[in-house]
Amino acid sequence: MTEEPSHHTTGGPGAGAPPSGPATPRRAALMRVVAQLEEHAARAGWDAPVGVFALVRTAAALQEDPALARMLDDAALAEARTDPEALCAIEQGDLPPVDSLEELLAGITWPDEVDGTAVVTERMLLPTEAEQEAAAITDPQERSAYLLARPDRDDVRIVAGVLRSGESWCALRTRSHDSASEVAGGAELVPGLVEALRRTLQ
Repeated sequence: MTEEPSHHTTGGPGAGAPPSGPATPRRAALMRVVAQLEEHAARAGWDAPVGVFALVRTAAALQEDPALARMLDDAALAEARTDPEALCAIEQGDLPPVDSLEELLAGITWPDEVDGTAVVTERMLLPTEAEQEAAAITDPQERSAYLLARPDRDDVRIVAGVLRSGESWCALRTRSHDSASEVAGGAELVPGLVEALRRTLQ
């Protein structure tokens, strides 16, 4: 996807009240799982491949399949006992080779038992003039080399999650401000990506 993140961000991990008002228990659960995915991605480091996750309500999933308990840590199990909205993220392996994240998400349709979905991806941020100059380079390898060589480029890691019931949450961290205290959070920070995720649940 080519859409750049919106600049209407709020500082701090999961910072800022959702536009629709205080977080409901369901939205709060989504905010927590997005923050957990962002922290996990930060520990793994930059230049990582795209990650796609199914989100399921932990308590309901354990009721359906008690064997799932062996895959969860103590904190997740304890949370599920006290919060029926608590979510766990199940990473999807063997993603098909595609040319773009947009193409990947267009080929995904989640079954009804999946309560939501999330994606972890990285984008390159460049000044407008650099993007215009890159667009004029027709050879893909030359264009990539030009972009990577720009000293004013930055990278942003995006974690976006949506629920089948409509809630969304995003967390953004840039390479130039690679600190947990600099993570921006909001419901619609990358609206095109949020909408693409919603379509996978329809």
